[in-house]
Amino acid sequence: MTRREAMRRLVAWFGGHGWRPLPFQRAMWRQYLAGGSGLLHTPTGSGKTLAMFGGPLLQALTDPPPAPRRANAVRPLQVLWVTPLRALASDTARALQAPVDGLGLGWKVGLRSGDASSRERRLAREGRIDVLVTTPESLALLLSYPDTLERLRQLRCVVVDEWHELLGSKRGVLLQLNLALLRGNAPSLQLWGLSATLGNLAQARDVLLPHLPDAPIVEGARPRPVTVRSLLPAPGERFAWAGHLGLAQLPRVLEALMAARSSLLFTNTRAQAELWHRALAAVWPEAAQTLALHHGSLDPALRQQVEDGLRAGALRCVVATSSLDLGVDFPEVEQVLQLGSPKGVARLRQRAGRAHHRPGASGQVLCIPSHALELAEYAAVRRALRDGAVEARRPPVLSLDVLAQHAVSRALAGGFDAAALLAQVRGTHAFATLSSLQWQAVLDFIVQGGQALAQYPDFHKVVRDADGCYRMHDRRQALRHRLSIGTISSDGSVRVQFLRGGSLGAVEEQFASRLRRGDRFQFAGRLLELVQLRDMTAHVRLARGGDGVVPRWQGGQLPLSAPLGIELEAVLSGADNSAEARWLQPLLALQAQLSARPSPAHLLVEDVRRREGQFLFVYPFAGRHVHEALAALLALRCTRVQRNSIGYAVNDHGLVLAPADAVTLDATAWRGLLDSERLLDDLREAVNLGELARRQFRGIARVAGLLVPSLPGAAPRSLRQLQASAGLLYDVLREHDPGHLLLDLAEREVLEDALDLPGLQRVLARIGTQALALQSPRSLTPLGFPLWAERLRGQFSNEDWRTRVLRAAAQLERRHGH
Repeated sequence: MTRREAMRRLVAWFGGHGWRPLPFQRAMWRQYLAGGSGLLHTPTGSGKTLAMFGGPLLQALTDPPPAPRRANAVRPLQVLWVTPLRALASDTARALQAPVDGLGLGWKVGLRSGDASSRERRLAREGRIDVLVTTPESLALLLSYPDTLERLRQLRCVVVDEWHELLGSKRGVLLQLNLALLRGNAPSLQLWGLSATLGNLAQARDVLLPHLPDAPIVEGARPRPVTVRSLLPAPGERFAWAGHLGLAQLPRVLEALMAARSSLLFTNTRAQAELWHRALAAVWPEAAQTLALHHGSLDPALRQQVEDGLRAGALRCVVATSSLDLGVDFPEVEQVLQLGSPKGVARLRQRAGRAHHRPGASGQVLCIPSHALELAEYAAVRRALRDGAVEARRPPVLSLDVLAQHAVSRALAGGFDAAALLAQVRGTHAFATLSSLQWQAVLDFIVQGGQALAQYPDFHKVVRDADGCYRMHDRRQALRHRLSIGTISSDGSVRVQFLRGGSLGAVEEQFASRLRRGDRFQFAGRLLELVQLRDMTAHVRLARGGDGVVPRWQGGQLPLSAPLGIELEAVLSGADNSAEARWLQPLLALQAQLSARPSPAHLLVEDVRRREGQFLFVYPFAGRHVHEALAALLALRCTRVQRNSIGYAVNDHGLVLAPADAVTLDATAWRGLLDSERLLDDLREAVNLGELARRQFRGIARVAGLLVPSLPGAAPRSLRQLQASAGLLYDVLREHDPGHLLLDLAEREVLEDALDLPGLQRVLARIGTQALALQSPRSLTPLGFPLWAERLRGQFSNEDWRTRVLRAAAQLERRHGH
């Protein structure tokens, strides 16, 4: 078949579905047929899957007809499609199979992911499919088998879907290493990434394609216009100055849900999703099965049921977290609601794209504030969308734990020559600057665990054979390694399962360990009663009536992004005339009356004296991670000015210092506290870096293979056991091998990620260009009150804290008439 005939056939298939190929889709097909590689930049819901897959389809239609083959014959894999989410993998496989069948190609699309059936995994291993949809972890596992590369020698194309989601994580680093392996195995391989909008799009292209620095970035459809509306409180209605659940908005939310055929209600945490699902279920006027819950801790089968229900239009509302952020297609969804601040521009755009998920349709999102100042964040995100501002994702470099894991996989897959693998690894962005000393440290580590662990056989994974090749021979070690491939940590989770029946998902061990037999808790949208906790499994039954606690998951709080922080400061300064800003006007007028408004031109600092002591408030609007590091730094430097004991608390807008003894600081003193000189040394001293690195070390040790996973059939290891093992290893290495590569990595990751040192450096540089607005208000201000309340949180039980905060808020409102 000629190329023109193939194109007519593909266009006819589009027409059969009521579609016409968009100009960017045709441009992609031309790029692919010309043999190119690159990055497709297009928003969610614009038709990117068919834009990408059309090229391989046209190529297959123009190929000479293949010889007849038996149904179970080995066939060369044509397309490898890598996606970040297992749920997305299933949806993508369905989307790819449709045009394959419609064009009569006879290709089989298969799955290789954690959710794939044993039959699908077997077909993938045996080379009996033409298009394989997989995840970075499943690809790494597949490549750990000695025969895989040989089967992939004729592979034509690799597609990395949602590349922006992988770029900034170790999952992306693992994928970079395996893409370098595939490029070396099949030099004519075409490699394409699909990405939504990023603040560093050119860098994203270069990380994916380091061997092609001038590879094209194909611009897809224009970003869909996104309409941001807020569920505003009624004029004059009392609305919390601080809070995080927003359940006071329940009647309005229910009204909005009933006005649409199908809705997604996004929350930022799993606990919040559980609480809102429970609240809605209590007042839901329709059949209970039309309201559903979806988050990453639920069993895959339960998540799949919800996704199928959304696809079929059988659900009126799904309360979800980021588990439904990515590009799973739900054309029946009419409305998206965002509970609380989205904390990032890209996140809100992605979520808005879940409604009317069709090419050409606009995105809309209804935002539900949980407290007053979140209205300002909604106005800020609207401004950022208007200006095209979006977050960058910083790609990690020199993640030596991931490199060690990859090297063991190569030893397991038949062995490697150290010089050849080093050259291949240096061809990635993540390890372009890898030194020979670092590489040798990785080799020493996989052979004997490093200097201090050399006498323990469990850490002798790889052997350097007489021919100089590094190989793994021990079958038990091989099994353990394959069980631990990947960079996502699931340590410390307890499975929740009905006493007689299926699995519901997993909760954190820390939560499960506090439960006693007969205790009730809310999970997976059900009220459950614990029957017994055994072998890291909580056996439960449904409870009747009453109430139950909701699990909490660590790492649930998202920090405000830098672009959104800049816009938020502008909104609060008075540079916005949106409906949200008008509603906030009395509150902001009170802020100006008591103190001053924030402004891009100055840094607002407040010194408030209360009966319980002095409170120093600083408002950089840089997000809680940066503020955490900055507060620790300022507390340390304050104690150098005057011997003192200083507590602190942070939120996304700023920080508060609470010195035991009052301090007086003028503009010169504040400039000294906020100076960037000796930043790294002071930060090391301020935050107890050793303890933070010790915590970070557990995740690194797991990725690198120092923490041995439980073998199939054995009881899973508890979080306490893992922490003890990691803590012991950390102490041994600190004492006997202080230069160990994983210790250095733990400290670097704490500085760069947990404390966001690059972000702190940018904030201090910006503060250096601003004036200082030093204020001494006579009472807490609207901006300071949430920080004061946050500081109290750690000092009282939830009940006492809530009582004190409500009482203080009422006093302020009476005093100032708000």
